[in-house]
This record gives sequence, structure tokens and C-alpha cells, in this order.
Amino acid sequence: MIFAIPVEGPILTNCYLFADDETHHGFLIDPGFEPERIVRAVQEKAITVEKILITHGHFDHMTAAHAVAKKINAPICASTRSKKYFESPTYNLSKFFETGETIIPEDEVTYLADGTTVAFENGALALRLVPTPGHTEDGTIYVGEGVAFVGDTIFRASYGATHFPGGDEGVLIHSIKTKILTLPDDTVLLSGHSEPTTVGEEKTRPWYQ
Repeated sequence: MIFAIPVEGPILTNCYLFADDETHHGFLIDPGFEPERIVRAVQEKAITVEKILITHGHFDHMTAAHAVAKKINAPICASTRSKKYFESPTYNLSKFFETGETIIPEDEVTYLADGTTVAFENGALALRLVPTPGHTEDGTIYVGEGVAFVGDTIFRASYGATHFPGGDEGVLIHSIKTKILTLPDDTVLLSGHSEPTTVGEEKTRPWYQ
């Protein structure tokens, strides 16, 4: 089961709970803002969060991670490429907003190599960490059976901005074409800032031809 938790700060961001129907164990993906709201949703749905997964190091995807991790006792996990974003308010963009500068120290994060499979303790479900740089250098998607949590790599009828530090439009389009549009057409794509879409739907966009 998948639950979307829209969280509001300077930017409205989709946070997600991805959980096993039977055990109610799950992953929390991209806790951007409103830690109290996120914790309340986790508790109301009776989900045991095993890991907090971050798709990329922009502040609107990880500002609440520290507070949520402490409340629900779950480790924060991200790509090894995310380290400089987590430790630099310039790279994670928090420096430019009134919410204050966000830093997540190295000792609070479990950094994962590209290609890592993040599995539930009982093996019921798993997500694979796939690198998709271009929006940021650390852009990452988490791919499961029939679903991919794509952060800001791709949106419904659009794709991530590339004018921020570490962004590159050519690299991003290559990531989308080779890492996302090669997934099965019925794969549901859940992004940070748009409605759900599918691989089949996005393959028809003229800018990917």
C-alpha cells in the first residue's frame, strides 16, 4: 500500500509511505516539511517505518527528516552522492528560504551505493536505488514492482528544473530516457510535485523523442 502525504513549506512536496499490506512495515520517502503531520500519519496508519529514503538533497525533500527520524526511530538513507547536498545549505537550497538553513550531519545518514536494493526486514517488499542525475548530482529514484518513487527527476508532463547547483538538462534527459522510460509501461511514477503518471504516458511526450 502507498499513501501520499502532501507536506507544505515554501514548496508543496509529496511525501510517501510505502508499506507491506500484511506486516504494515514500510519506508517513508522524502519527508520535506511538517514533521508532526508526517509522524501523525505514520501513527494513524499504524506503519512501522524501517527506513527513511531521500530521493535527492534539496531541502524540500529532507528538511523534516531529522525530526521524523527521532520520533519514529528510523534511519535516514540516501545515495552516497547526497552527502554534499545534506551538508551545504547552498546546494540543498535552504539558504535561500526563510525556513532556515538545513544540514544533516554525516553521522545521521546511512549512505547507500547506486544499485543498492533496500529490502524490508522480512523480505516482503524492496526498492532498488537507481541513480538519475540531472536535476541534482545526487538525483535518485527508488524502483519497486510496478512503482517508482522518482523525486524531482520526472513529473507528469514535465521534468525537474536544471538551473540549480549540480543541474544539467542533457544529463537529466539521458537519465529519464535510460533509467525511467525503459521500465515497463504500466510502472506508476510517483513524483515530488505532481500527480501520478506512468512510464507509458510519459514516453509519448515529444521532448523525449
